[in-house]
Amino acid sequence: MWVVTGDGDGLSIGGNHTLHALRRNVDVQILLFNNEIYGLTKGQYSPTSHRGTKSPSTPHGSIELPVTPAAFALGAGARFVSRSVDTQQSHLVDTLKRAHSHRGASFVEIYQNCLVFNDRTFARFTDKAVAADNQLLVEHGKPLIFGKERNRGLAMRSGCLEIEVVTIGENGVTADDILVHDETNRNLATLLAALDTPDYPVALGVLYCDPAESYAQQIHAQIDRARASVPEPNLNSLLRRGQTWKMER
Repeated sequence: MWVVTGDGDGLSIGGNHTLHALRRNVDVQILLFNNEIYGLTKGQYSPTSHRGTKSPSTPHGSIELPVTPAAFALGAGARFVSRSVDTQQSHLVDTLKRAHSHRGASFVEIYQNCLVFNDRTFARFTDKAVAADNQLLVEHGKPLIFGKERNRGLAMRSGCLEIEVVTIGENGVTADDILVHDETNRNLATLLAALDTPDYPVALGVLYCDPAESYAQQIHAQIDRARASVPEPNLNSLLRRGQTWKMER
């Protein structure tokens, strides 16, 4: 089943529903359109709006830290977390196919431009002129490389759990130093979800996929175990078990 929601509906008004659907691993595909604004009402700021966002509900600018939807999903225990952009049709279709094939809860964040209330909020990494340098298209088993020249990549900073951007061929960096994407690694997915411009590229694609039994599968298994532990029904033994007594006239 597909559930289509937005950054306001899915992370504020219905945030608890999103949280519990993910942690329970209900067999549902959640498509969250993120335009960093309440685009279907009056353009109020939303949970994903950046600090300083001016809107009818924050005329002097939002003072709140924004929610990162992919990080939220990972924190809720989601077993499938991915990202795409509404205008990148080929990439979006491939991402949706992966989400649909996943059994259990799948979470797809879709960056969507709101022409009316928040136009070009994602232009920093979606415009064709900068996309190659500011997008990281992740693919399981492949190096985390990006850039127009395909010579920039992500490496683990020595001595700490922090990602850094490096350039192959500079400062002794080779292709072997580039991290390889492992979509079953939740810690790596969490690091990728936090990346943003201008210091890092925005990671798109399947950040995390590590299937587990869905909620329905677990419930049916529990029912089967309960049935197996109960003996065949016998009305006579049922009436005679526990406290019984004999009436005499």
